[in-house]
Amino acid sequence: METILEMRGIQKSFGAVKALNNVNLKVRRGEIHAICGENGAGKSTLMKILSGVYPHGSYDGEVVYDGDQRQFAGIHDSEAVGIIIIHQELAMVPMLSVTENIFLGNEQSKRGVIDWQSSFAKAKELLARVGLSDPPNTLIGTLGIGKQQLVEIAKALSKEVRLLILDEPTASLNDKDSDTLLTLLLELQERGVTSIIISHKLNEISRVADSITVIRDGSTVDALDCNAETISEDRIIKAMVGREMSDRYPKRTPEIGEVVFEVRDWRVQHPTQRDRAVIKGVNLTARRGEIVGIAGLMGSGRTELAMSIFGRTYGQDISGTVLMKGKPVDVSTVQKAIKCGLAYVTEDRKGNGLLLDDNIQRNISLANLGGVSKFGVVNEHEDVAVATDFLKKLRIRSQGVMHVVGNLSGGNQQKVVLSKWLFSNPDVLILDEPTRGIDVGAKYEIYSIINQVVGAGKCVVMISSEMPELLGMCDRVYVMNEGRFVGEFTAQEATQEKIMRAIMRNGDI
Repeated sequence: METILEMRGIQKSFGAVKALNNVNLKVRRGEIHAICGENGAGKSTLMKILSGVYPHGSYDGEVVYDGDQRQFAGIHDSEAVGIIIIHQELAMVPMLSVTENIFLGNEQSKRGVIDWQSSFAKAKELLARVGLSDPPNTLIGTLGIGKQQLVEIAKALSKEVRLLILDEPTASLNDKDSDTLLTLLLELQERGVTSIIISHKLNEISRVADSITVIRDGSTVDALDCNAETISEDRIIKAMVGREMSDRYPKRTPEIGEVVFEVRDWRVQHPTQRDRAVIKGVNLTARRGEIVGIAGLMGSGRTELAMSIFGRTYGQDISGTVLMKGKPVDVSTVQKAIKCGLAYVTEDRKGNGLLLDDNIQRNISLANLGGVSKFGVVNEHEDVAVATDFLKKLRIRSQGVMHVVGNLSGGNQQKVVLSKWLFSNPDVLILDEPTRGIDVGAKYEIYSIINQVVGAGKCVVMISSEMPELLGMCDRVYVMNEGRFVGEFTAQEATQEKIMRAIMRNGDI
C-alpha cells in the first residue's frame, strides 16, 4: 500500500526538556493508524508538529506528505493540503449554532457576505454524512460530547479532509457514543480518508487499527502491522511501559476493620426539576482498609450520589444521614465535609479538580491551606516542602513544583488531584473515574497509590465505568441503576455478568 505520510527523525524540545527524540512515523494511504504511548510520551506533540500547531523551525526532522517534503508555518498550511486535527479539548463555541461552528474560519460567503441558505444546506448534508439528524441551527452547547465530536468530524469533512488526526477522541465518551465514532471512522476509511488515532483504549485500537506506532519517552519503540499478524494487548502494553505487565492490578492483602463511613436512606431531587428523584433511598457502608466500588451505566446516578454527599454540590431537597465512625456528621458544605474527613476526586479533573493555569505547589495545598499556614498566612517554605514531598512520593513527572499543571500529561494531572486530597488527610476518599483518560502504566501507579491509602487504614469508595477495574481493585461492589443500589457483591462473588444481570433485572435495558 502506498505511503501517504512519513515523519523522519523528529526532535522537539521545550526548554531543557526533550519531548521528542528521533521519532519516526510511516502511515499508509487509506489506513487507520493508531499511536500508543504513556501520558507524556510525546504523541500529541508529534501530531501538533504534523498539523502545523508547532511550525517548521521549532523542531528538527522531516515531514513528507503525499510525496512532498512539507514545511507548515501554521495550521492553515496543513489544512490546505487536507490534514485536519481534532484535539482532545474540542474547539467548539457553545453559544454558536452547529452550522456556525462547522464553518467557523471557513465561512460560506458571496461577495464578502455570509450565504446562510447555502451554509445551512451544506451543514445539513455534512451532518447526515456523520450520522446526525439534529437541525443545523441547534446551539452546539446543547449537544452532548459525543455529538460534538461528530460535529468536529463534519467540520473536517467541510475542509475536504484527506488525513484526519484524532487525539483521544473517545476519552470522554460513553460506550455507545464511542461505538458510533469508531463505526464512522471505518466508514470514512471506505471513502478513502486516512486516519491517525491517539488512544489509550486498547480494545478500540484492536477494533479499528490497521497499524500501530508505539512511542515511549519521546522515541519510537515499535511499529506493528495489524493486518500481517495478530497483535495482543500485552505486546502493546510491554512496548508502551518498557516492561511486562502480567498483572494490571497491584497485589494487596486486605486488612478490613470496622465501619468508618455510612450513608443511610440518602435521597436527592434533581437540581432544577424538584419533582424528579435522582437518588432514591441509597444505603452504603465502607470499612477501614476497604475499597468499595460503585458500578453502573452512564446516568445511573453514581456521580450525583458522590457529589450530593460531598458538601451537597449536586441536587436539592437532600435527605438522609451520613455517619463517620458511627456518629452522624454535617456534610452540608464542602468545608464541613472536608472537616469531617471526606475527600472527593471529581471525574472532571480539568474542569473541577485543578487550577490549570496555576502551578503544582498551589494546587496541592488548595484543599488544606490550614496545613501550610500560621495565623492565616501561608508559609511559602512549608508549601514548597509539602508539594516537593508529594512530587517524590507519587512520582509526578514534571520540571518541579512550579510547573504549570495545565502543561502536565493526564496521568500526572490526576496524581496532582490525588495529592491535593491526600494532603487533606481524609478518612474516606471518594474517587470518581480515577483513571479516565490515562494510560495503563499511569493507571498501575494510581492503583498502587489507592492501595497505599487503604493500607494506611483509610477507606476508598471508587466509581468506575470500567468493570475490569472494579473487579481488579475492589473488596466489595455496589451496583447502581436509576438512582438505586440494585445489587451488592463481594470481590469473590462479583463478575461482569452478575453486575450486568443486576442492572438488567432492575432497569429499562
